[in-house]
Amino acid sequence: MPHAAGLWYEWDGPEDGEVLILSAGLGGAGAYWAPNLATFAARYRVLLYDHRGTGRSDRALPDHVTVEDMARDVLGLMDALGIGRARFLGHALGGLIGLALAEAAPERVDRLVVFNGWASLDAYTARCFDVRLALLRDSGAAMYLRAQPIFLYPPDWITVASDELDRLAAKQLEEFPGAAAVEKRVAAAREWDARARLPGIAAPTLVLATADDALVPSHCARALAEGLPNATRMLQFCGGHASNIVEPEDFHARVLPWLAGETFPEE
Repeated sequence: MPHAAGLWYEWDGPEDGEVLILSAGLGGAGAYWAPNLATFAARYRVLLYDHRGTGRSDRALPDHVTVEDMARDVLGLMDALGIGRARFLGHALGGLIGLALAEAAPERVDRLVVFNGWASLDAYTARCFDVRLALLRDSGAAMYLRAQPIFLYPPDWITVASDELDRLAAKQLEEFPGAAAVEKRVAAAREWDARARLPGIAAPTLVLATADDALVPSHCARALAEGLPNATRMLQFCGGHASNIVEPEDFHARVLPWLAGETFPEE
């Protein structure tokens, strides 16, 4: 398996294509983007990676982990692979990593998509994190993973996909990074507060939210977009927190034109 700077990575798409880095959310695994990979790889040289502490990457984490640490991991991966500049698409925690990367190394980020992310932790999301961590601590990893779809997907979609979600949870349990790693990653997401720093993040940024997100309320996108100097806000009307999986065609129809440089009125 290919590794660089302690991270597992995978290339897809044309070798001479413009680079698009995909960064997953709390789970951290590049496999999160499986429903979208073929579409993005038809246009871009797509770089998938597993966050440090998850998946096939180095599982060792320091006692205290920050979003900025995660951004430095991406920068190290880019350096190791000779990537001077790239587009970046991040989901939730992955979107925060993209913001931190664009702040720390603005010359390395061409265009940025922050999908269901935030400028600072919302009280609602904090309650969701409390419940998820209580499940992990008191009921174990299997129950934590069984409950996870409640926060990611709409109820009707869960009903239809329930058997497949059970199979996915079994696979995730085999690859689970451990409770300590999850606790550290949640703590990093909780601590992230970029409100005072947003005006200094100049990268063109698409702030994409989903109206029925059960983990990150869509109003978080407004606060984030209003703080960035070069942001466009869009709203998917359904699909939940993981609307790229539930409504992939709508997701692609919004993200791909924007990545290509088209401009849109704010929604």
